[in-house]
Amino acid sequence: MGKTLLKYIFVAILLLSNSNLFGQEEEPQKLNKAQELCRVIGAQYAVPTINYEPVVPEKFWKKGLLTELGFSQVSLTNWAAGGSGSIAMNAYFNGHLDYAKGGMFWENRLQIGYGFIQSFDEGYRKSDDKFILDSKWGYRGFGKFYFSATLNFKSQFTPGYDYPSGKDRVKVSSIFAPAYLTFGLGLDYKPWDGKVLSINFAPLSTNWVIVSDPLLRSKYGNADDEAIRYELGASLIANFEKVLFKNFKVTSKLSLFSDYLDHPLNLVVNWDLHMLYTINKFLTTSFRTNLIYDDNILIDDGAGNMAPRIQFKEILSVNFAYTFGQFKK
Repeated sequence: MGKTLLKYIFVAILLLSNSNLFGQEEEPQKLNKAQELCRVIGAQYAVPTINYEPVVPEKFWKKGLLTELGFSQVSLTNWAAGGSGSIAMNAYFNGHLDYAKGGMFWENRLQIGYGFIQSFDEGYRKSDDKFILDSKWGYRGFGKFYFSATLNFKSQFTPGYDYPSGKDRVKVSSIFAPAYLTFGLGLDYKPWDGKVLSINFAPLSTNWVIVSDPLLRSKYGNADDEAIRYELGASLIANFEKVLFKNFKVTSKLSLFSDYLDHPLNLVVNWDLHMLYTINKFLTTSFRTNLIYDDNILIDDGAGNMAPRIQFKEILSVNFAYTFGQFKK
C-alpha cells in the first residue's frame, strides 16, 4: 500500500512539472532532473490492475433425476431340472424439484416404478407399479421447526391381478383403484441442514381413498356406492436421506396415519426403503422395499379368508443408471 501511494505521488509531480500538459502539442523535450528522478523511481513498480470477479446469482432452485433400468432373461432347452424361461424388466424414476430462500422451502418429489415378468409358460405378470408424488412447503417458525403443509398422492398405472393356484386370475387393482390423496397442516422438524432428516407432524390431516372400480371398493374399505372415502386424522412422516459411506446411499420414508373418525388407535403404516450402491458411472445395485399395513385393506390368505394383513414387497436389481441435474447417487 505504501509503495503504491509513493508511486502515485511521483506521477503527480511529473504531471505538474510538465508546463505543456494542457497546451498544444510540441516537440518532445528532455526531462529535467526532477522528472527523470520520478521516471526512474516509478519504473520500479508495476502498474496496479483491478481483477473483477463475475457475480454469480444465487440459485434458489435445485433439480435432479435418477433413472434406473434393470433387465434379466432366462432361456431353458431340454432342462432336466425343469423351470420356465422368462424375460423380466424393472424401470424406476426418482426426480426432485426443490426451492429454498431465506426461511422458506418447497420440496417436490416424484417416483415412478414399473416392472414385469414375461414367462414363456405363464404369460405376462406385473411385478412393480407405482406413481407417488410428494410436495412439502415450510416456513421457519422457531429454532429447527417450520410451519408446514404437505401433499401426497399415490396410485398405479395398470390393472393388477392375483393368480390363485388352479383358478382364473383375480383383478385386485387398477388405475385410481385404489388411489390416495393426503393433505396435512402441522410442523416440520429439521435437526440438521439439508435433507438428511426431517420429521413432519400434522395433527390436522385429510385423506381421500379413491376406488374407481365398484368391484374393488369393499376390498379397500369403501362402501359399494362409495367411490371416495373421506378420512380426518393426524399423520407423522419421517424422511431420511444420506450417503452413509462412499458410493452407498440410503433413502427411507416412514408414514403413519391415524383416522380420528374410525378406530384412531389402528394406525395405517407405510414404510419405503431404498438402498443404492454405485458400481461405476452407469451401473448401480439397488434394493427397494415397501411395507404396508392398513386394516381397511382385506387380503385373501389363499383359502378364501379375507382379513387385514401386512403387505411387503422387495426388489433387488442391478441397473443401468443415469442421473440428470443435481441428483447425487
